[in-house]
Amino acid sequence: MLGFKLDIWDVLTFAVIFVLIGAFLTIAVLVLGLPGRIAIARKHPDAEAINTMGWLGFLAVVPWMQAFMWAFKPTDVVDIRYFPRQEQQNIDQEIARLKGSAGTTERKAEPNEAKPRAAIEPSPLH
Repeated sequence: MLGFKLDIWDVLTFAVIFVLIGAFLTIAVLVLGLPGRIAIARKHPDAEAINTMGWLGFLAVVPWMQAFMWAFKPTDVVDIRYFPRQEQQNIDQEIARLKGSAGTTERKAEPNEAKPRAAIEPSPLH
């Protein structure tokens, strides 16, 4: 066929090459998905972004390392600029805006409750 005969050593060489390629791909899949699996196991709120950043980290090593560190970042830190009720209201308004029904999830603010930043300053995106 090719002008020469393939003996057992040639077949064995091809088999070893295929096994090495398979091992490399398996290790790459395990290592690239590691930050995402860690973030999911730790119930990180940004697990999807960490997973994506880990998989895209094969293009350069730095994004993968950043995703790996981000997966271990503590998530119980509370931002004192926002109270949970106010933050939930902001999230509801943002989701309603994305759905196209901006006025349906409004609730009355309590008299001593601080106004959300979006209510004080107009957004440049509107």
